[in-house]
Amino acid sequence: MMKTDNASSNKIFYPPGGILLWIIIFLELITFGMGIIAFVYYGKQDSELFHLSKLNLNKTIGVINTLLLLTSGFFMAESVKGIRHLNLQKTKSYLQLTLMGGLLFTILKGIEYFQKIQAGITLDTNLFYTFYWLLTGFHLAHIVVGMIILYFMYHQLTKKIATVDVDDFEASAAFWHMCDLIWLLLFPVLYLLY
Repeated sequence: MMKTDNASSNKIFYPPGGILLWIIIFLELITFGMGIIAFVYYGKQDSELFHLSKLNLNKTIGVINTLLLLTSGFFMAESVKGIRHLNLQKTKSYLQLTLMGGLLFTILKGIEYFQKIQAGITLDTNLFYTFYWLLTGFHLAHIVVGMIILYFMYHQLTKKIATVDVDDFEASAAFWHMCDLIWLLLFPVLYLLY
């Protein structure tokens, strides 16, 4: 049985997942924002190094990963619509597609990392790659955590008696959309800026 509490979910002090989740999301966005600001600052200090380093990034994989996360974000939104309308099959189908997008993103990011390591490009190659590895690695960790959360939600939906709280489901969606948003900030800065 899916549970919903419309009275509390409509109040600003009780957003889906609770105020603590939203504090965590804002802290994550601030953390990534500070990393991006530092990247841009140091990039201006040594623009030639950053430009030459950026040329070694695989823009094709970056674009495909951007499309994967945007698409998975759409599927996650559709999954939330499904659970709000108590449509279990729609919710599960769209959640599977969301997880598939996250898995494909992770695989492509792993291929990109493997290519960098094969080329001898590591965390200490230069300052550009220090930022690249830290920012994308931290983001990838969030994607993996998000996939674990979504898999748990999917597992709850597949039980004989589905017991998923709509607010909890929306909270997992909020975390996933945060991952999407962070990538939409990282991709142009890392792959296109210099």
